[in-house]
Amino acid sequence: MALYAIADLHLPLGTGEKKSMNIFNGWENYVDRIEKNWRKLVKPEDTVVIAGDFSWAMRLEEAFEDFKFIESLPGKKILLKGNHDYWWSTRKKIETYLSDNDFSSVSILHNSMQEVGSVAVCGTRGWFYDSTCESDMKILNREVMRLEFSISLAKKTNLEPVVFLHYPPIYRDFKCEEILKVLTENKIKRCYYGHLHGKKSISLASIGEYEGINFQLISGDAIGFNPILVQ
Repeated sequence: MALYAIADLHLPLGTGEKKSMNIFNGWENYVDRIEKNWRKLVKPEDTVVIAGDFSWAMRLEEAFEDFKFIESLPGKKILLKGNHDYWWSTRKKIETYLSDNDFSSVSILHNSMQEVGSVAVCGTRGWFYDSTCESDMKILNREVMRLEFSISLAKKTNLEPVVFLHYPPIYRDFKCEEILKVLTENKIKRCYYGHLHGKKSISLASIGEYEGINFQLISGDAIGFNPILVQ
C-alpha cells in the first residue's frame, strides 16, 4: 500500500467555466497524460493526495465529470483545497455530494487528518507568503489554525505527520512565517506543496531541506503529471 501525491490537476471536464493551462509550456493533452501516468503507477490499494486546484468548476455540481474521472482511476484519493477550487463548499456538503454520487474512492482533507499506512496525512490550503492587508491576514490566521488542528490530530497517532499544502510556505527569499512556525514547532519533517507553474516559477521553487523540513513541489507540470511516491 503506497502513498502518492500530486497537485494542480486543473481538470476541465465539468460544466463550469473553461480555462486553459496553455499559457504555460508543457500542458498539452495533460488530462490524457495524467490518466496514463496514474494508471501506470497507482494500484487499487494505494492512496493519492491531490493538493489543491483539482477542478476548474465554479460550483460543486459542475465538477461532476471531474469527480467521475478521478473516481475511475485506481486508488483512494484525498483532496485538499486550492486557490482555484471555487467549487469547494462546506465539508458536510462535499461529503454528502460524494456519497450521493457514489464517489466512494474520494475524500477531503479539511480540518482533519487521515491515516495512510505509516503516515498521518495532514494539511490545509495555506496562504500567500506576503500577506499584509487585514483581509489576507484573516484568511492566513484561519489557515494556520486549520493546519495546527490537523497536525494535532495526527499527533494523537503513532504515525509520522506529513503535511500537504497548496500554497508554498517558502519561495525564493519569501517566507510565510506563520505557516513555517507551525511546521517547525511541530517538528514536521516533510512538506509537499503545489501552486507554482511554468518553467521560471518551478526553477525558483524551494525544494529540499530548510530548517529541518524537506520541501517538495508537486504541481502537475513540475513533476511531469506523474504522481510522486511519498511512502
